[in-house]
Amino acid sequence: MAKAYLTPYGVGLGHASRLVMVADRLQKMGMVIRFSSFGEAATYISTQGYKCIAVPPVEFAWNVEGEFSIKYSIANTLNWFTNFSRQINKETRSMAEYKPDIIVSDSRLSSLITAKFFGIPSVVILNQVKLLLSPRLREFRIARLFEKMTGEILGVMWTTADKILVPDLPPPYTIASHNIWDTSSVVAKLEYVGFTAPKVAVSQERINKVANSLGLNRSRPIVFIHISGPIETRTPIIRIILEACKSLRREIQYIISEGRPKGNLEPKKLSGSGWYYEWCPVRNEIFGMSNLLVLRGGHVALSQAIQFGKPIITIPIGNHGEQLGNSEKIVKIGAGLMLKPKEIKAIHITDAVHQILDNPTYQKNSTELMRLTEKLDGINNIVKIIRSYL
Repeated sequence: MAKAYLTPYGVGLGHASRLVMVADRLQKMGMVIRFSSFGEAATYISTQGYKCIAVPPVEFAWNVEGEFSIKYSIANTLNWFTNFSRQINKETRSMAEYKPDIIVSDSRLSSLITAKFFGIPSVVILNQVKLLLSPRLREFRIARLFEKMTGEILGVMWTTADKILVPDLPPPYTIASHNIWDTSSVVAKLEYVGFTAPKVAVSQERINKVANSLGLNRSRPIVFIHISGPIETRTPIIRIILEACKSLRREIQYIISEGRPKGNLEPKKLSGSGWYYEWCPVRNEIFGMSNLLVLRGGHVALSQAIQFGKPIITIPIGNHGEQLGNSEKIVKIGAGLMLKPKEIKAIHITDAVHQILDNPTYQKNSTELMRLTEKLDGINNIVKIIRSYL
């Protein structure tokens, strides 16, 4: 019986959730599955019923305002290298004991390096080839040169995998184009597989049931505010969002999800027509009924919003180059607006919600983009590629 070893990056749930979807399909085909990860992702994987080996964390640093911190990240460099070495050590022991037939990494280098040592085939799912610097730093030529150089070095490291699978639309619609197109070292191994966010077919019956349970009127606008990412980045923005929702027009209904694993599944009533989830168990139903989504700039969340054909307001994590780039592309293709995290106030969120709901062009563009995604099933394409190595 074939064995697959899946290794998602541990910060946030986007990497883990798409590998869980891959695992579900592989398991139905008779494969044995094991994971390794860290942080919230490891907790999530365990709740989905899979064995997950805990490895030391290698993650970026965040400041008290919830922004990506270059200063703290540099200070943690020694800790990164230490934990990266410990990751490889843990993966070496795990692979030697488990003897997998293929390694499937999602944005994790340590498992790819270990797989190369053992001569095990490997693929990596990757929508961020390089580490993007903040827009403030990229104003300097030396910083842009550094970003380009480190991108090529990282690109060479990613090519340790047999294939680099990009969970995105082919050019020119690639949401993560800023992270991929100008890194020459990876071009030969790139394969665009389409979005990996689940294409959930939510019935109107289920949507209506959830709407009725929350007392929502489907003839009035519904805004779903879904905040994910490291816990340090969630708390500051949620406070601003709660203040912003108090100023929304009376006809606008809203639902906030904090995205906290193991959080309370029961919603709390807020002022006006509002609800608050710590963890939303009916996320897909609310995606389906909403007229507007307010999200971070994570690739998985944005791709799912596009598949649902919904206009988007993005609030990317401050100084997070990938999320900022993804958000700029959403604006460029006319599917939504981006709010700058450094300058954001409650009034900016309120005004952006009103602007999108009042302008049907955003919905028209989102619907057209949704139709482009319908021909590509990213999860199915990844599963086919994995099975081709067995």
